[in-house]
Amino acid sequence: MNKKNIWLHLGIALFVIAIAAIAGQIRSWQVEVTERQEIRKPRIIKSMPIAPKRTASESEPEVLVKFRPGVTFAQIKKLISRNNDRIEDEIETVNNLYSIDDLDNQSAKSVAAQYKEMTGLVVYSEPNYRIRLGDPTQTNSPKNLDYRPKDKTKTTPNDPMFQEQWALANNGQNGGKEKADIGALKAWLKTQGSEDVVVAVLDSGVDYAHQDLVTNMWFRPDNIPAYTDDELGTIDDKNGYNADANSGDPMDTNGHGTHCSGIIGAEGNNNKGISGVNWKVEIMPLKFMGRGGFGTTKDAIEAINYAVDRKKAGVNVRVINASWGSTQYSKALEDAIRAAGEAGILFVAAAGNNGTDNDNRPHYPSNYKLPNVISVAAMDRGDGLASFSNFGVKTVHIAAPGKDILSTWLNDQYREASGTSMATPQVAGVAALIVASNPKIKVAELRKRLLSSVDKLDVLNGKVENGGRLNAAKALEE
Repeated sequence: MNKKNIWLHLGIALFVIAIAAIAGQIRSWQVEVTERQEIRKPRIIKSMPIAPKRTASESEPEVLVKFRPGVTFAQIKKLISRNNDRIEDEIETVNNLYSIDDLDNQSAKSVAAQYKEMTGLVVYSEPNYRIRLGDPTQTNSPKNLDYRPKDKTKTTPNDPMFQEQWALANNGQNGGKEKADIGALKAWLKTQGSEDVVVAVLDSGVDYAHQDLVTNMWFRPDNIPAYTDDELGTIDDKNGYNADANSGDPMDTNGHGTHCSGIIGAEGNNNKGISGVNWKVEIMPLKFMGRGGFGTTKDAIEAINYAVDRKKAGVNVRVINASWGSTQYSKALEDAIRAAGEAGILFVAAAGNNGTDNDNRPHYPSNYKLPNVISVAAMDRGDGLASFSNFGVKTVHIAAPGKDILSTWLNDQYREASGTSMATPQVAGVAALIVASNPKIKVAELRKRLLSSVDKLDVLNGKVENGGRLNAAKALEE
C-alpha cells in the first residue's frame, strides 16, 4: 500500500469515528432531555391541575359546607383551592354556607367526609341531596261544567269549573260530604285576596302565561333592581327565578308547580276555568325542579336565598309553598328555611304521601322544628284523612283538602291531582288571605291563627297536632 492510500484510509477512519461520536452525543442529549421532561412532568400536573370535563348529570356541585364563624373568605378560598375544588355559590342568607364543586370526580359522600374531618374549620358538611316529586295520582281534565250551588252567595265566583272545586265549596257533589271544605265562600265575604301579597311557589316552576294565572303572576317592579349574586352574576328576574338553570325563566315544564299555583291563586270570578283560594294575589315562581320532577337541595336553598333577597329588596314575600320532600335530613336546608323565617316568611310544607307516621319516620322539610314551618296532611271530600297522607301528632300540624283537587295545568289546561302537595297550597292560600286582611301580621301570629282556627275532627285525633282541618272563614274571623 503506498503512502497516499494510507492517508486516504486513515482520513476515512477518522471521519467515521467522528460521525459515531457525534451520533452518540446526540443520543446522550436526547436521553438527558427525556429524563428532565419526565422529572418535570409530575410537577407541572401538581402545580396546574386541569379540571376534567363534566357531564350534564355531574354539573351540580357535590357538597354544601358551612364553615365556622371567624373563618375568612380568603381562608375558605385557599382551602377549597388546595382540595382542587371550586366555590359554586355562596348562600348569603346563611353565614359561611357554600356549595362546593369537586374537580376530581370523587363521590359526593367522600367529598363531604373530607370537609367534615376539618372540625376546627367546618360546622357541617353534607352531600347535595337529590329531591323528587312523589304525589300519588293525576287524572285527566274534567268536563267544563257550570256551578249550581245549593246556597248561592254574592261571593260565588262565575268560573265555569267551580262546581268541581269541592275543597272550596263542598255541597256533596260526586259523593262528598256537605261542608267538608275550607269555608271559602264565607271567607271571601271579608276578602278575596290582594295583589299586594306575594306567595312564592318553590317547585317545578309555573306556567306564567296560563289564562287563569297570568293576571296574578308576580312581575318584578321597575323600582326593584335585578337579582345579583357574586358567583351567579346578574339575572333578569322579571318573571321570577330558575335555580335549576340559574336563569330568570321559571317556566314550568312538569305541571306540578302550575297545579299548586292555581290552588293558591287562579284568578277568581273571571269567567274562566277555576278560582283559587285567592282571587287576587301575586305568585312568585321559584323553580328548582325540571321536567322530570327532580331537583337538588342546593337548588332549593338557592331559590329560598333568592326569595329572602327579594324580600329585603322590598318585595312583599310573605309565604313560601313547598309541596315536595324526602326522608333525607339536610342541615343546610333547615338553616335556609330558618333564615326565611327570620326575614318574615312563613314556610308551608307537604307532610308526604307514604301513609306513614312522620313522628317515627321523619319527612323533610315538613319535619323541621322551626317557628315558621307548617306541615300539612291531606283530606278527601268525605272529611277523611286521605289513605296516602302521612300523619304525625307531634310533627304534622294541620290537615287540608288534598284528594281529587282540580287546578291549572300546562298550556291553559286544567287537571285533577291528589297528594299532600295539593293540601299544602290550600294552607298557603289561606295564609295569603289572612295577610291581605291584616298586612302587618307577623309570622308567629300568622302561623298561630292558621293552626288555631280549624274544624276539629275525630278522625284527626292522634294523627294531626291540632286535630283539625283548615277553615279559611274562621281564620279570617279572629
